[in-house]
Order: sequence, then C-alpha cells, then structure tokens
Amino acid sequence: MHRIKKLTAGILSVLTISSVAVVGSFTAGASGTGAGLAEWALNAYNEGWSYSWGGASPGAVDCSGLIWSYCGGDRMSMLSDAQANGRDWGYVSDGIPNVHGLGLARPGHVGVYIADGMEVDARGDEYGVCYQEIGGWNGWDCWFKLTAVSYPENGWEQFNGDSYYYEDGEYIVNTSRTIDGTTYYFDSQGRSDTTPSDTSSTSSSSSSSSKKSTAKKTTWQKGDDGDEVEKIQNRLAELGFYNGVIDGDFGDATEKAFKAFQKAAGLTVDGIAGSDRDVLYSDDAPVAQSEKKEEKQEDKQEDKQEENTEETTQPAFTSMTTGDFSDEVSKVQGKLADLGYFGLDATGYFGDFTAEAIKSFQLLNGLEATGVVDEATYELLFSENAAGNTVEETTEPATEEATEPATEEVVEEEPVVEEEPVVEETEPATQSAAAAIASPAGPVQIKTSVVPSSNTASKTSDKDYAGDASNVVTKSNKVAENALADSSANVQSSVAAQVKRTANIWIWFVLVALILGIVTFIVLRRDKKSRYQKYASKKKSVRAQLNSKW
Repeated sequence: MHRIKKLTAGILSVLTISSVAVVGSFTAGASGTGAGLAEWALNAYNEGWSYSWGGASPGAVDCSGLIWSYCGGDRMSMLSDAQANGRDWGYVSDGIPNVHGLGLARPGHVGVYIADGMEVDARGDEYGVCYQEIGGWNGWDCWFKLTAVSYPENGWEQFNGDSYYYEDGEYIVNTSRTIDGTTYYFDSQGRSDTTPSDTSSTSSSSSSSSKKSTAKKTTWQKGDDGDEVEKIQNRLAELGFYNGVIDGDFGDATEKAFKAFQKAAGLTVDGIAGSDRDVLYSDDAPVAQSEKKEEKQEDKQEDKQEENTEETTQPAFTSMTTGDFSDEVSKVQGKLADLGYFGLDATGYFGDFTAEAIKSFQLLNGLEATGVVDEATYELLFSENAAGNTVEETTEPATEEATEPATEEVVEEEPVVEEEPVVEETEPATQSAAAAIASPAGPVQIKTSVVPSSNTASKTSDKDYAGDASNVVTKSNKVAENALADSSANVQSSVAAQVKRTANIWIWFVLVALILGIVTFIVLRRDKKSRYQKYASKKKSVRAQLNSKW
C-alpha cells in the first residue's frame, strides 16, 4: 500500500511539472515579431500540422490557435482588438503592404500573411494547415497588425534565411540601397543579394518587446543558396530532373527541376523545397522520364483525345419510316431483296410495300414488328445473323383484293334420282373461274349434277374421268392466261412483274383446288356406283329367290 501511494505521488509530480513546462512554453511565446510569426506559420505548413477546433498547441491548432500559439494576445477577436488599440489595418482589395506576419481576417476566420502575396491558415479538418496565394479559397476582407506582435519601421529584418530592408514600415523591392558604404540590391520579393555583415542597426520597432525569430530554416526556394541547395541539386540530378551545374544556387534551372519532381511525385507544384524533401530523398522518389517518352505519351494522349472526339461527333442514327426517300432507304431495300423479303427494284422511297417487308423481317428475326427501320433493325439487317425469308412472298395488298374471292368454291349436289346419269360440261365453270381471277366479280361456283340410274350404270363406269379432268385443266389454263393478258395491260409498269407472279400463283392455287374437287367427285361417284351395283345385284338375287319360291 505504501508503494502504491509513492507511485501515485510520483505520477502526479511528473504531470504537474509537465503542465508547468507547457504553460511556460506558451507564456514564452506571448509576444513576437512579424517575421517570426510568418516563419512560425510557414513551419506549421511544412510540418503538416493538423486542424483541431479550439487547439492552440504546436501540431494541432485552429485558425486563431495558429497565431496565439506563437504570440499570445486576444484569442477570440484579433481584428477588433487591433482596431481598438489603434493598430494599422486596411482592406485586402486595396492592397496589402510589404510587411511580414500581418494578420488576415474574414468573418469567422483568421490567417497569417507571409510575404509576396502568400498566406497560411489552419483551414479545417479535411485540409489542416494550408499555404497558398492571396485571393484563393478564403477571400480575405481585411489585413491588420496584431496587438501582440511588433513590426519594423526602418532597418534590416531577417526572414526565412533572407535579409530584407524596411523603410517607413515596409520592406523595399526592385531597388538598391547603399548602407554603411555597401550597396545592396533587392529583388521583386524584397530579398537582398548580399547578407549584411552588421545588422545591429536593425530598425526600431513599433513595440519595445521585439523578439527576433530563431526558428530553424525549413524551406528553400528560388534565390536561396547553401549546402542544402547543393544537396537538393545532386538528388534531382540523380533522379534525372536536373542537368545543370551543382553550385548550391537555387536559380531558375533548379526551380524548374524541383517543380518537375513535385509534379511527378503528385505533390503541390510550387517550386519550394519544404517537407516534400522527405519524398525527394526517399527510395520511392519518382524518376524522370526521357523527353522522347514524354513526347510519345503526349502524342498517345492527343490521339486518344482525337479518337474520343471523333466518336462523340458521329451523327446519331435516324430511323426510317413510311414516306422517307433517301439513299439509305434504297440500301435497305436492296438488302431486303437479297434476303427474300422485297420483290421490287430498289427505288429509295419508303412505301407501304417496304414497310410490310420490314415487318416480315422483324417478325422472322425476333424483333417487334413496327415496320420502322430503327437502329436495332438496321444493325441486324446488315449483320451476318440476319435470317432470310425461306417462304416466297406471294401477296400484296393490291393483288389480295383482286384474287381473294377466287379461292371460294361451292360444290352443290342434286338429290339422287333413278334416271340416266347426266354429267354437265365443266368448261363454262372454269371460264367463270378465270374471269373471277381477272376481275373480282364474285365467287366461282362449280355445279355438278349426277343422277345415277340402274339402266345406265354400266355405261358411266366406262367413262374416262381422268381424261375429262385433264381437258378441264388445259382449258382453264388457256382461259386464265387470256384473262391475265387482258388485265395486265392496266397494271403500272413498276408493279406489273409482281402482280403477274402473284396472279399466276393464285391461278395455280385455284386449278389445284379444282382438280382436287374433280378427283374427289370421281372417287365419290365411283363409290356410289359400286354401292349401287351391289344393291342392284342383291335386289336381283332377292327377286330371283322370290320367283323360285313362287
């Protein structure tokens, strides 16, 4: 028990000391310089700090916590606090002065102005700490000088390893100055080409609590030099991105090479060597491709884009229906004719006959019989799987009306009377059938009356019924041919051949039916004759028996 108490006391002591140390570290950062705040924020981005609502500890901060973790001050209303204390402020739309570490504000959000149009802010759970150009996602309203931060008025200021010279509260750019007998040149970002040997005359600050930043340099970009730049150049050369002089000077060629590396690695392409140096020095760093390979890949991509463009610019299929007239219709008619669905010459006009042929094709090929050439019908029609019409088409609306009545036959038989059998001539009946084919005047009636008699049974049995049927067929053919010859003169030339073929088929159909009727009649007649003969013979036998008895 005593040991447990001692262990618990030790743990509480450690926690107490840790909390004091943490509080002490926050208290030590209770004020700072503009350049120091800018470096602090830039370092948070390079180290990949996460976003934590209400967080104000290094590594996990929210927007105001990023600033407060460096300099303290008012945590909740930094812009209002600056205005209330008479600090300089203005609208971003009017321009931002050349000052490191200014505060940036919009409703519900704050950030840090770094320099040269760039800012850092802790944006949200999905983004963490971000570094980008002013005027992007945030749309800042105001800039302001933080109450807890001191800003230089005149003299030298160090930021991120570079020297800047302030005059009237802003660092100078694109100019030169002779200071203590030495001439210094300042680029568009305000960086001096030469590091001053004596910075003791650093400008006075607007606050006496000036604190010089001692943050370690974590980023290298265009204009930097030194051993780390030389190391970066060597690694870029190993990976094939850099082929210039290894001189430790981060110039245009080095910046271009580093941007190419960032693009190949899928990193933010800004030309700044910060935390992405971890990828640069790793074994998984990407290797530069040769220019020829890149050109080939670009050509392939262009060809692919052209193919996609061609595919998307192809005209959509247009259905064909009754009333259309085009070369495509003529093409469809020709294909239908090849498959046995269309018996006319291709004209390019989509009429009723073409629609019927399409319906027949659709039915035999498992499609909905619409009579319209849609895309599915068109593709199947010109495919290898298109099924042909194995049964020759024999009907057409016009010829159906002309030939349909001729298919009706009426065979009437008279009551059987014991008189001499009389067989009527069938030639007039066949002439009427032929006339009915040429003109739809009504059904053909073939009347055959047969009256058997016991006195003439032996005579009719000797008659050649097959010969009579042959004569009837021959005469019917002649009459039908004459009728067709007379009617064909009135048929238009474009459909004459089809009408003739259809009429011939119907004629043969009628003739076959006629022959079958005659044969049936003969069979029935002979059957009746046989039964009559048996009856007569039996009757005679009965009479003979009766006579013998009597």
